[in-house]
Amino acid sequence: MLAYLPRPPTDTSRYGTFPQKPDLPAVPGALVEDGGQQAAATTAKRGTQMPNYPSAPRRSSFVPGEPSLPPSRGSLTTQHHRGRPSWCPPPAPQEAGARLYPLHALSVANIPNSSRGKTSARSSTIPTPEGLQSRRCKLLEEDSPTVQASKRQRQRYVTKVGKCQVNLGNIQDKKRFLSDIFTTIVDLKYRWFLFVFMMCYIITWVVFGFIYLLDAWLRGDIGHQGDPEWQACIENVDGFVSALLLSVESQRTIGYGTRMVTANCAEGVILLIAQSIVGSMIDAMMVGCMFVKISRPKKRAQTLIFSKNCVISCRDEKLCLMFRVGDLRESHMVDAKIRAKLIKSRHTAEGEFIPLEQSELNLGYDTGEDRLFLVEPQIICHVINRHSPFWDMSAESLRREQFEIIIILEGIVEATGNHCLAAGMTCQARTSYTEDEILWGYRFEPCMSLEKGAFQVDYSRFEMTFEVQTPAASAKELHELKELEKQEHSTLSLYWDHLLQPCALPGP
Repeated sequence: MLAYLPRPPTDTSRYGTFPQKPDLPAVPGALVEDGGQQAAATTAKRGTQMPNYPSAPRRSSFVPGEPSLPPSRGSLTTQHHRGRPSWCPPPAPQEAGARLYPLHALSVANIPNSSRGKTSARSSTIPTPEGLQSRRCKLLEEDSPTVQASKRQRQRYVTKVGKCQVNLGNIQDKKRFLSDIFTTIVDLKYRWFLFVFMMCYIITWVVFGFIYLLDAWLRGDIGHQGDPEWQACIENVDGFVSALLLSVESQRTIGYGTRMVTANCAEGVILLIAQSIVGSMIDAMMVGCMFVKISRPKKRAQTLIFSKNCVISCRDEKLCLMFRVGDLRESHMVDAKIRAKLIKSRHTAEGEFIPLEQSELNLGYDTGEDRLFLVEPQIICHVINRHSPFWDMSAESLRREQFEIIIILEGIVEATGNHCLAAGMTCQARTSYTEDEILWGYRFEPCMSLEKGAFQVDYSRFEMTFEVQTPAASAKELHELKELEKQEHSTLSLYWDHLLQPCALPGP
């Protein structure tokens, strides 16, 4: 914070060894000229990275005619401006035909004032009061509650990687999960799944080992170890460890031949049959769960990528919301479909509050454009018409809104080579965009080129955008303006045709 506070000028002339020229007060014009040179250098540097598209009009941070000192305290109490101190210099007046640009637009006019102030300090010896006022204004604006609230990251409904941020709690009837035990085990995390997998075998081995030990103790096989005349039911079982080994060997069909169940007792045979059946059931269930969990196409969604931002620009003279989607694998998605949901809270006419209401965004459902042949990266377009929730939303009102756009891409995993076992399984990839991730007046750069008889996709340009001329008005206002121009043109044409008609002369 000390970097933005005013500092008294230090007189260093008396410590110097060479005569120095007297310091002259810097004029605001020099600061503006120096700032313009820095902006021109920045523009020339960016010209090598982006195409030369028209940018936003510049705004000077110094207003001529403003007093060099802040006004008195009485004037501070009488004046009031929202989000800006009353003694801060007002922004420069905007030209009549200037277009509004969003704050996140990459233009020279959005260079922070602090960098301009540092450049101006190099060109002049004494900092001007206007520069100090601009620094004070920047400091107070950054500390204002409005700016801090906008910088605070709010809770998402769906993360960028597609995870739904919804926790289910206070579920009373939990017996429903046990009725669908197969899905419950498959949905477990891997650490718990492996724990259940191991405990199913260990518990059955220990339980049947105790039963074998109990049978051998009740029939007296443990007390007659080494007696050749004794007809044992379970041979070579003299403790719990040997009974546990017998249980493992019987269930896993190892068969070392040292411990065994003989035909001298019927209960031993029945016990061996029961353990074999239980072991087969556990094998079928656990191996099936393991196979389904590994072969689920959930990880396939990690190779389906979405652009980091949405853009809004004109396409075919219509305002459109666009984003880009791509597939990193050579095995393509079969019957890929894409949908979009708008998550936004609202109040009804009766005063009811609906949190996180879901509304559909048309991505070409009526024309079939929502069905994708996802071989190369494609730009998905939502036309903002009168049925769109963005119909009356402009570039300025977009910053004040709070909503979230959920993108859902679904498709069937293609049956190829190593993935033939996952054929017919539906894969779903999700992402989301908040209002601060929508760029107004931008367009995606092309990432495909023709090289050596094939189309080459450069995924390093997948996220790149560039600025284009886009009106800051809403689609509704643009439509009304076009209708008004059509009416004026038709009225003017009728008036002109009436003038061109020859006057009717009266008869003789």
